[in-house]
Amino acid sequence: MMKSELRTLVTLAATLLLFAIVTSPLHASMVGTGELLASEQAHVDRATLMQTLSRDDIREQMERMGVSPEAAQERVSRMTDAEVAELNQRLAELPAGAGVVETVLIIFLILVLLDALGVTDIFSFIRPIR
Repeated sequence: MMKSELRTLVTLAATLLLFAIVTSPLHASMVGTGELLASEQAHVDRATLMQTLSRDDIREQMERMGVSPEAAQERVSRMTDAEVAELNQRLAELPAGAGVVETVLIIFLILVLLDALGVTDIFSFIRPIR
């Protein structure tokens, strides 16, 4: 009789252990709105960066630097969500018309020089050299 009770106890323990192993990964929880939005933002950030890399001017610049577009896209796919977001933020902070101020200043200086030489008469406050 002792043998059959031991067998029953071992079978019961094995069954309980089996149920515990099978059901342990089944813990469900609520997905918060913040987590869902963060996940969606990560997808949007990655798509934006890939779209930026596919622009012709960016592609030409990368090729001049010795980076193939395929290698750049592969690198972006390996980046973490935080890295992609940071790179997008840096790209957004870059001035769209970089060099515009310098160009306007150079044109202004050329016009002032031409006015001083008497070739043009654009600025009334500059008297030509005689």
